[in-house]
Amino acid sequence: MPRIARLLFADDDQEGADRQTASLAGLAVALLLVVVGLFLVRTLHAKAMVEDCLLSGRSNCDAVLVSSR
Repeated sequence: MPRIARLLFADDDQEGADRQTASLAGLAVALLLVVVGLFLVRTLHAKAMVEDCLLSGRSNCDAVLVSSR
């Protein structure tokens, strides 16, 4: 009988480890999405500032890029 109980506990431990691995993988994917999203927001913001500068008729929009960093 003790051998059967050990096998049952081993399965529970394995399920817990699998659940923890899946949770960590989900967290890693979520963090990756946040980092990519922040990169996109910064890039789009810089491009929008240059576009606004150009649409206002200015010709020295490089200064906008330098001052925004």
